[in-house]
Amino acid sequence: MIESKQRRRNISTALVLVLGLLLSGSTPQTHAGCNSSIFPPNSRPYGLSYGEWSAKWWQWALSIPAATNPLLDDDGANCDEGQAGPVWFLAGTLGGSAVRTCTIPTGKSLFFPILTTFSACDPPPAECTSVEEMREALAAMMDDPLELETIIDGVRVQALPSYRATSPVFALTLPEDNVFGVPAGTYAPAVSDGYWLMVKPLSPGPHIIYFKGTAADGFTTEVTYFLTVVPGRKPPH
Repeated sequence: MIESKQRRRNISTALVLVLGLLLSGSTPQTHAGCNSSIFPPNSRPYGLSYGEWSAKWWQWALSIPAATNPLLDDDGANCDEGQAGPVWFLAGTLGGSAVRTCTIPTGKSLFFPILTTFSACDPPPAECTSVEEMREALAAMMDDPLELETIIDGVRVQALPSYRATSPVFALTLPEDNVFGVPAGTYAPAVSDGYWLMVKPLSPGPHIIYFKGTAADGFTTEVTYFLTVVPGRKPPH
């Protein structure tokens, strides 16, 4: 397994990913309507549930070679890698903090994890635990986070624990030079667990996204995104 018993803590903890929005130099505000820019956790944005979008996010994030992978990006230069369709994926980090600048086209919703982890079996003939056992292990990692924070243009998002989602079973195809340095191939079954947000399309102009998360074991990661939404810009793919 990618997330074998010995490596589960190292890899899964490293993949506790966090993102968000923050107005530079401002004090985050809190008000009842602050989640109006977020699709509700039980909704089906663009026909898929949060859990189904989380599987697509993992497939996107782990399909990109390390050299251009947004997870390893220090400044946002690779933020448009592999983007397609009405939803733009934002990457977290493999631990630590990052500040990224990214230009995106109008009309794109943003989907990203506040805090997440996954488990996947190695290709056959490798032995693997059951999906139920994988889900139980992931749940233990995601239960009772010490901190979940998201600020969108100076407004703090409320009720973040309610945005927890587990994925359906899916498959991951890792390329050569993948972020884990494991053999290329298809890893399945795979499942994930975590806290996610789907932000409705932002208005043209600058936006700042900040996310921070601390897992139950104390691992912390955070990312600040300086976004510019540009009218008429065509997606790269």
